[in-house]
Amino acid sequence: MNRIDERFNRLKKEGKKGLIIYIGAGDPDLESTKQLGLAFDKAGVDVLELGVPFSDPLADGLVNQLAAQRGLESGTTPTKVLQTVAEIRKQSQVPIVLYIYFNLIHRHGLEKFIKDAAKAGVDGLLTLDLPPEESENYETLMSKNGLNVIYLVAPTTPEDRIELIVKRGMGFIYYVSREGVTGMQTKVADTIGDMTKKIRAHTNLPIAIGFGISNAEQARTVGTYSDAIVVGSAVVNQIAKLGKSADLVPKVSGFVSELAQALKNSK
Repeated sequence: MNRIDERFNRLKKEGKKGLIIYIGAGDPDLESTKQLGLAFDKAGVDVLELGVPFSDPLADGLVNQLAAQRGLESGTTPTKVLQTVAEIRKQSQVPIVLYIYFNLIHRHGLEKFIKDAAKAGVDGLLTLDLPPEESENYETLMSKNGLNVIYLVAPTTPEDRIELIVKRGMGFIYYVSREGVTGMQTKVADTIGDMTKKIRAHTNLPIAIGFGISNAEQARTVGTYSDAIVVGSAVVNQIAKLGKSADLVPKVSGFVSELAQALKNSK
């Protein structure tokens, strides 16, 4: 069974919420990405989401755009990200999802990238700009190689399209709780409850809510509506401030640990 499916099955049995943490791969360098991933596993992270740096990250706000830029400047490529995943796999079985734009997969070669990702130890791909209507061959190759196809649902997604998307998804459904790009927010969107109900009406897959969760209080609040939460920009922002400091891994993993503890109190 795929590691993502195993993790969510375990969380369900234990009555717990999942914590998904996003960071930009190669920010500030790939060795830091590896060390952060290993520390996050120990801090209580259930899924590690690695953003593969791309020159035109249209779905991302400024914080994650700058992380992608730093990743590119540190020499990070899709192949090197897969090598880093393979290094993490030597010490950890934390489920790993790549957050990636289709251009990068296409350039590598669709079938080759999926095979290489599976071999490295990746568990799923969240391909930002590949809609289900254009994904038939992609989905077939993903299933063949044991990888989960992660799809996004937005606040503006009509119900008939929600039904289409969730039937094609695997692992979990990523509900983007806000319109627009990624980024930290001062408060939780007030449409989360209604939209989560609409999604649940069409699928038994776990629902992970992201885009805008910035602190432990918000994590606890959003956790009451979802099976998991996704925190990205708030973590990436700390990485940006700390850079290659010796405090990078302990301080960022400490913040992540606080989120994990807060989520345990969600009901």
